[in-house]
Amino acid sequence: MNSFGSRFRVTTFGESHGKAIGCIVDGIPAGLDIDIEFIQSQLDRRRPGKSKLETGRKEPDTIEILSGTFEGKSTGTPIGMIIYNTNQKSRDYDSVKDLFRPSHADFTYWHKYGIRDYRGGGRSSARETAIRVAAGAIAKLMLKEIGINIEGGISQIADIEGDITRFDFEYAKTSKLNALDPQVESLQEKAILDAKKDHDSVGGVVFTRATGVPIGLGEPLYDKLDAKLAEAMMGINAAKAVEIGNGCKSSKIRGSQNNDEIIADGFVTNNSGGVLGGISNGDTIEVKTYFKPTPSIFKEQSSIDKYGNEVVCKLEGRHDPCVAIRGTVVCEAMMALVLADMTLLNMGSKIEHLKSIYR
Repeated sequence: MNSFGSRFRVTTFGESHGKAIGCIVDGIPAGLDIDIEFIQSQLDRRRPGKSKLETGRKEPDTIEILSGTFEGKSTGTPIGMIIYNTNQKSRDYDSVKDLFRPSHADFTYWHKYGIRDYRGGGRSSARETAIRVAAGAIAKLMLKEIGINIEGGISQIADIEGDITRFDFEYAKTSKLNALDPQVESLQEKAILDAKKDHDSVGGVVFTRATGVPIGLGEPLYDKLDAKLAEAMMGINAAKAVEIGNGCKSSKIRGSQNNDEIIADGFVTNNSGGVLGGISNGDTIEVKTYFKPTPSIFKEQSSIDKYGNEVVCKLEGRHDPCVAIRGTVVCEAMMALVLADMTLLNMGSKIEHLKSIYR
């Protein structure tokens, strides 16, 4: 299960401390301008080690395209991409090779497979998300051709939540922590640094939106647009919950408060988050992804080793005090991949679509 998507399909490979991570992206229409500088710019947003709010691991995350392009354009064949790992410190994990780190995938991987790569979590590491960002950048390039734009930022850190009426996506692009609300940015940053000082971590919420989305994307009943978006976001490391539109709030209010009334100019509100019946309604797609605190903390914790002995876990290494920050561009990438897939799937929803191509 290392592939996702139906028509726009991505398969990834690689581990945190392996030689490289990479992917194959299939289903890209021929003739798309593959802007390598744009792809790299997206990776630079996720790249570790840019500030004291992130892990100290410094990776250039330089993307290399191996196949599927000619003279800067897609050829319609699979695009292969690779990122070489250059700054592994595998010795940092020698002390945990036989024990299970609390709230990591160590315990479940060991019991499922009977073997695990303890160096940084191996395949379960968030390091793998770098290549998803590269694939998502290609999806963004394709979506841009039809007027769909995706952007995201941090709406909440710990219990410090921004006010959606003040969200500024342009400001988030210049913020060290991708903050959407400038008025609470300093408090959110302090919460991260205070946790880091205490050898601890905090969680956060990423708000992602897509504008310019046409009506009709989504494949009911079992590939609904909101279901695929939730699946994509929940597949990101450390994501523990997803809300679309009003999300959990909609269960606490009346229908008269939650319904999006319709007038000639469109919807009066967007409580549905741009999706009705699993199909995009032409309004802005709005998704919140909730990330747990980074489980890699530098406090002593109780655990067991693979032999069943009770032990004390004392971690070393370099870890993000808040994974949500760098998770912002990953959420954008996953939304882009879902929407790219859905736009291609939607081409066969009406006979008129086929006639427009083949007549």
